[in-house]
Amino acid sequence: MAPSSVVVTIDKSSNFSLVEVDNSEASVFLEKQRTASTKQFSWLLLLKAQRILSFIQSVDRFILGIGFFWIKFKKIKPGIDVDDRCYDAEDPLSFPMVLVQIPMCNEREVYQQSIAAVCQLDWPKERILIQVLDDSSDEVIQILIRNEVSLWREKGVNIIYRHRFVRTGYKAGNLHSAMACDYVKNYEFVAILDADFQPNPDFLLLTVPHFKGKPDLGLVQARWSFVNKDENLLTRLQNINLCFHFEVEQQVNGHFLNFFGFNGTAGVWRIKALEESGGWLERTTVEDMDIAVRAHLNGWKFIYLNDVRVLCELPESYEAYKKQQHRWHSGPMQLFRLCLPAILSSKISKWKKANLIFLFFLLRKMILPFYSFTLFCVILPLTMFIPEAELPIWVICYVPVTMSVLNILPSPKSFPFLMPYLLFENTMSVTKFNAMISGLFQLGSAYEWVVTKKTGRSSESDLLAFAERESKSFNEEKIQRRLSDSGLEMLGKLKEQETPVVENEKKKNRIYRKEVALAFLLLTAAARSLLSAHGIHFYFLLFQGLSFLVVGLDLIGEQVN
Repeated sequence: MAPSSVVVTIDKSSNFSLVEVDNSEASVFLEKQRTASTKQFSWLLLLKAQRILSFIQSVDRFILGIGFFWIKFKKIKPGIDVDDRCYDAEDPLSFPMVLVQIPMCNEREVYQQSIAAVCQLDWPKERILIQVLDDSSDEVIQILIRNEVSLWREKGVNIIYRHRFVRTGYKAGNLHSAMACDYVKNYEFVAILDADFQPNPDFLLLTVPHFKGKPDLGLVQARWSFVNKDENLLTRLQNINLCFHFEVEQQVNGHFLNFFGFNGTAGVWRIKALEESGGWLERTTVEDMDIAVRAHLNGWKFIYLNDVRVLCELPESYEAYKKQQHRWHSGPMQLFRLCLPAILSSKISKWKKANLIFLFFLLRKMILPFYSFTLFCVILPLTMFIPEAELPIWVICYVPVTMSVLNILPSPKSFPFLMPYLLFENTMSVTKFNAMISGLFQLGSAYEWVVTKKTGRSSESDLLAFAERESKSFNEEKIQRRLSDSGLEMLGKLKEQETPVVENEKKKNRIYRKEVALAFLLLTAAARSLLSAHGIHFYFLLFQGLSFLVVGLDLIGEQVN
């Protein structure tokens, strides 16, 4: 026997054997075993974490679902006291002073319809002031908006046009600048309506009375309604998500917690609540969520009105939707880093602190994007190449389908789109995860703000079309009278842009490399699953891979120029 070898004796009741192993080979063998055990342990730990996250997500959705059905069963709605239900129409002084703000930036497609809708709000004209806050960088659009404001002012509407020369802070900077005007101190409430929002004439009559007799109420939020929800598959899938957000998340949190994230528009604020909470800050790209969290920490309560709806648009192209979602998912992580010390040191109850930290921020803004991306884009395809890894069917099938069914309940007409919705949400997890990471670690893209592209679609019930047609007939005459000789060149540009131009350039599909790369990975894993006879894994990987491919080749929604 060689001196560099060792003998291992295995004693059994029936026989015994000698195994001779070289020392050098033994050390290599043990090292490989140790490395394999470490990798296997890490992989199993990750799978365990995914199961835990899946359970937490299911519990959260289940609780929201119970709250939603309870509100529906009991027919619970925010009420107004009988004595406070309305104001005296014959006495305008009985109406509170309301400021209405329309922030916009290069909104050529929608500025007319939004200004027209707000100018026809049913409220005494001496008790309302409309601010058109134009941050447009295009001088032609500035002229168009300024003259639209002038037309409505000549009709007796109390409306003013504001344009910043130093456009810092995006929308937050725009709103902060407008609130700094001296005359704002004369107003009690401020309604914010983005450029593509078209409120009904009774919007203020349905929202402002809720403040009466409730000095601790800081915000009344209305629901969004979408004029183009059936335009294409992309808008249909967005509608499912946002219906769940408004009808379940906002309604349940508003009723049981008196707190939810302000949606940035279609809401009325008590100006005192804004001022005591620090006003609009430019530190993140989600200024609406920022002010809502700070107001909540200062003890202000919120009300959500699911029955009051304001028409707006959904992004119709994947490019616009992707940029919107990036901003919506990177901003909360920036805000969480900045607000955490204030949350911990605030005087609100421990339950409210726990809700803010663990549910509002960590679970719904950070853990869910991480869970979806790692499970469906990383772990599941890799299990096809790692023999010892196995995901139970309830993790990859039963739980996601159940969550999708719960999400789609508020919009039952969308049930035929259940599977496309599930696959598309998994596909969007790439964008949401990337945005979450950039916001959490303050990467460059976290501070990117791109105005969502609008098309200017109006509903068939739009009662304001006559005002738009009327203004167009003498718009040129008004511009010519107001412009000086030095501005005639700008008028020429305006005429040139007003003239329809037939574009020869066709709309093109963009290629999204991350989505295409993941499509290749998933389809490869599907082929491996087919050869290994994994059953349901194959079908899921196949359809998910095709979903990534469709999105990666920009075959969903409208294409862009």
